[in-house]
Amino acid sequence: MSVTASALYRDCARLFMVGFPGTRIDADIAALMDDGIYGAILFKRNVGTAQETAALCRELKTRAGRPFILSVDQEGGRVARLRGAPFTTLPSMRELGQRGDAQQMERVGRLLAHELRAVGFDWDFAPVLDVDTNPANPVIGDRSPSREAQEVARLSVALARGLEAGGVASCGKHFPGHGDTTTDSHLTLPRLTHDLERLRQVELVPFRAFAQARLASVMTAHVMFDALDKDLPATMSERVLARVLREELGFDGVLVSDDLEMKAIADHYTVEEAAVRGTLAGVDLFLVCHHADVQRRAIEAVVKAVESGRIPRERIMEAHRRLDVLSARFAHPAEDRLATLGSAEHQALAKGLDSAFVGKDPTEVMVAAR
Repeated sequence: MSVTASALYRDCARLFMVGFPGTRIDADIAALMDDGIYGAILFKRNVGTAQETAALCRELKTRAGRPFILSVDQEGGRVARLRGAPFTTLPSMRELGQRGDAQQMERVGRLLAHELRAVGFDWDFAPVLDVDTNPANPVIGDRSPSREAQEVARLSVALARGLEAGGVASCGKHFPGHGDTTTDSHLTLPRLTHDLERLRQVELVPFRAFAQARLASVMTAHVMFDALDKDLPATMSERVLARVLREELGFDGVLVSDDLEMKAIADHYTVEEAAVRGTLAGVDLFLVCHHADVQRRAIEAVVKAVESGRIPRERIMEAHRRLDVLSARFAHPAEDRLATLGSAEHQALAKGLDSAFVGKDPTEVMVAAR
């Protein structure tokens, strides 16, 4: 498609947020922006200094000429795309969680929001709501604040409240819980065999609290949950997303998929099938983070499914309504806020946290993890 994309194509493209290579806008991302994608996600490959990152964010928002959401994974600890001065080095959520201080977690959320807003981001894919119940878990571990479900709920919701009070949308991840897996969904498709009662007592507890707090968004897990759906991973399962998250837990914010190019999906399903099934299951926004041809194929599959009647047009409009709510609150125009890094306000946000940062040098995340 091109700038002359049909109304239906633009409506379906709006259900996608994409990644792209490099630190400048290339032809692929420019064309997708013209065709109506909702926003872009930036990774380590896209960011440089604070000044360079802010320039790219301004360029993207100016080029879009409309509300255009920019997102990033900035959890603290080993998953942080923005590193080095003037950004604050945060310890892992496990280390912060051991303090048990919800007020401090909210302050961390406000600090993250301040730094993200300063360079142009609107949405942080944090906090992790996974409960750290499995020491052998290769992808969650210290990204979770606790091994106790109620503590994860209390502390992660506090961090999310801080983010949103600072003007940045939060995202609780990875529904309905990635904490007890022994494999990494970036590399394979994990499966959990816990019964429903166990899920309600452990994995679902933080997500219930997140839903009750009416926070902005939740991210799906590319994990099989036998008690809920033995046939499809959560990202593609109406039983998991519509019946449990929407109906049982009462969440009505934006539901965003984890990256459809992760091997948990890509090794088992085509991107076309994943996007169509995910839309039907209740996903409002899909992340497709790496390849422009895959991004195009996913959008075109949703268009064709609407044209054929497989996806009701109302499902697309329902997603738009939720995305509109998020944009109205958190989409910020291109602006110059770099001077706020290091300002008195910035220093005040970090005050009292310094002892948590001393001697911390988080290792680079081993995969492009969320």
